[in-house]
Amino acid sequence: MTELRSRTVAGWGGLSLAVHERGRAGAPTVILVHGYPDNHHVWDLVAENLEADHHVVTYDVRGAGGSGVPNGRSGYRMEALVADLVAVADAVSPDRPVHLVGHDWGSIQSWAAVTDPGAAPRFASYTSMSGPSLDHVGGWIRARMRPGAGHWRELLDQATHSWYIYAFHTPLAPFAWRHGLARLWPMMLERREGATIDENWPGPSLATDAARGVDLYRANIFQHTGRPERVHTEVPVQLLVASGDAFVTPSLVDGMEDLATTFVRRDVGGRHWLPRSRPGQVARWVSEHVAAVEAGAKPAGRSPAPVVVVTGAGSGIGRSVCLAFAQRGAHIIATDLSADAAEHTAGLCRSAGATAEFHQMDVTDGAAMEALAAKVGAEHGAPTVVVNNAGIGMAGSFLDTTYDDWEQILGVNLWGVIRGSRAFGRLMVDNGEIGHIVNVASAAAFTPSRSLSAYATSKAAVLMLTECLRAELADRGIGVSAICPGFVDTGIATTTRYVGFDADEQDSRRQAADRLYKRRHITPEIVADAVLRAVDGDRPLMAVATEAHLGLFSLRFTPRLRRAIARIDLIPSPSRHPDPSAART
Repeated sequence: MTELRSRTVAGWGGLSLAVHERGRAGAPTVILVHGYPDNHHVWDLVAENLEADHHVVTYDVRGAGGSGVPNGRSGYRMEALVADLVAVADAVSPDRPVHLVGHDWGSIQSWAAVTDPGAAPRFASYTSMSGPSLDHVGGWIRARMRPGAGHWRELLDQATHSWYIYAFHTPLAPFAWRHGLARLWPMMLERREGATIDENWPGPSLATDAARGVDLYRANIFQHTGRPERVHTEVPVQLLVASGDAFVTPSLVDGMEDLATTFVRRDVGGRHWLPRSRPGQVARWVSEHVAAVEAGAKPAGRSPAPVVVVTGAGSGIGRSVCLAFAQRGAHIIATDLSADAAEHTAGLCRSAGATAEFHQMDVTDGAAMEALAAKVGAEHGAPTVVVNNAGIGMAGSFLDTTYDDWEQILGVNLWGVIRGSRAFGRLMVDNGEIGHIVNVASAAAFTPSRSLSAYATSKAAVLMLTECLRAELADRGIGVSAICPGFVDTGIATTTRYVGFDADEQDSRRQAADRLYKRRHITPEIVADAVLRAVDGDRPLMAVATEAHLGLFSLRFTPRLRRAIARIDLIPSPSRHPDPSAART
């Protein structure tokens, strides 16, 4: 950690601004601008991660921390905030443009700075978090209020998230901060935001900083959103959109790419206070953006095309899922135990206009799964969607199912999902951007059957794993869904092993099951559509086909009937009995 150097800079109207510097002299200068009701200490953890390779500058916005307090509300107007920022940039880096990073209200005022033709030349790049341009917000509201626009739900959703703005225009807000809210604030940040609290942040001046800072909103919000201007910037912009932001919905920043010639959007996991809940990741994204601009390269975020990884992609549901995402323009990574089948799927995806690659993959091989995840991470970053689809069928009596049979079906159906979720889930978490994991289970997960003990057990375990993983990864912005199809005509019926039966009886049962599946007319494309809807709507569970919905209903409301049905062998078979000696081999 380098030495912290502090000084005072004269801002707009001569107001004193407390400025703090750290890091390597001569390195690119990065100015971090805090929001409401924070002071510069909100950036401490990010600054520690940046200082080895950057000249890092933080300062207290007027009215906060160690900076001076304006005389009246007019001293908080946007032109004063922009002038302060330019004054700090001139003082800490008089000869070179600075790289700008803003959070919350710091992001709002930074947008005003980079879209101001007079101020913009002072900035080499801009990274924005949780604070849109007020001109954009005004235009966004107007567009959604037009008759027939059909966006009233988005408008209502954001209005609900923006409740505090209306409260800040009443005398209640300063009173609340001074009489108890400031004492509760750190606990809320820690519990609801996952933010790291220390002796400096939120800090002892929180109550007075917050009570004064409401004038930021009173002096600017309605004045700018009520009369929005068309603004634009040539400063390269990186927008970090927190999926769980309690104040700024992701839809509010839709269309902000029109504000900048060079624009990168990253949809990231986390809540509003990213600088305190994801400081390492924020620092990495800022560093990457700064490095690209300094090198004269185009800043890059996630690949423009979503990256979708599918196991068991060589046929059936897996192939249909690949094609469904390919039609959306995704880059497909098709994996299968059969390299030829995976290659054929990738070719079909390319014929549909997408880019695609294939890999031979045995999901029972943990090292191979980890190697594939590392390769995908190096070439594409974290995937957008991972579909753990690979599976095998097995039927027959529990007592006829050998230990080797159990190891085989659990190795593919359960451990394959565990390995895929773990390898790619870690990649998603480390990358920090939002993503989705889809695990293909089965209606058998909640519909017991006397002849499907091994298969149903493996799929029930997949369903429970999915529920647990969904709860764990929710705060990371990673959705997890289970797809539970009923009888789907995929060809699995013709490859299902019927333990305890000789070859002729197995063939007879396979043919009978295949006829049953075909009569249902549930195709892999129907399941693929369910996968798309699960990802789009972040659905925890999608039952596919009538029997799956009935199974869920019986699980919840008619457990006795469910157990009675479980005693019926639902798959037709010839009348002869299995050879007992075959079960013991």
